[in-house]
Amino acid sequence: MNSIVRNIIVIIVGILVGGFINMKLIGIGPSIIPPPEGVEMTTPKGLLEGILLLKPKNFIFPFLGHALGTLVGAFIVAKFVESNKFNFALLVGGFFLLGGITMVVMVGGPLWFNVLDLVGAYFPMAWLGHKLACNVSNTNA
Repeated sequence: MNSIVRNIIVIIVGILVGGFINMKLIGIGPSIIPPPEGVEMTTPKGLLEGILLLKPKNFIFPFLGHALGTLVGAFIVAKFVESNKFNFALLVGGFFLLGGITMVVMVGGPLWFNVLDLVGAYFPMAWLGHKLACNVSNTNA
């Protein structure tokens, strides 16, 4: 298979798997750490209306979803692309960062969480995913 086609397929798979992990963690979060009484987390309208009522513990699973989704997506990409492993891992981080920025613009949230999420969940996790993939592969790509 052509290396460009292979790289594109791997990037798409990495983003899809990372997105799946992100959505699953965000989806199970309210069942493990329930939101405050009256906050509806299952609809965009309910989330918008209740975002300021959430406590710091309610942001654990969104952060984990963003961070682990990015980490796994970048790991897959860095492990299986044929070239430019670091650049493509960062591309995945940038893709998920755009999603994070979109959520901040659409939903808002406390400043502390927005800063932590945008600074800590995307490019650092993409870098770590790349490092882990290279250590598993025993390569210095």
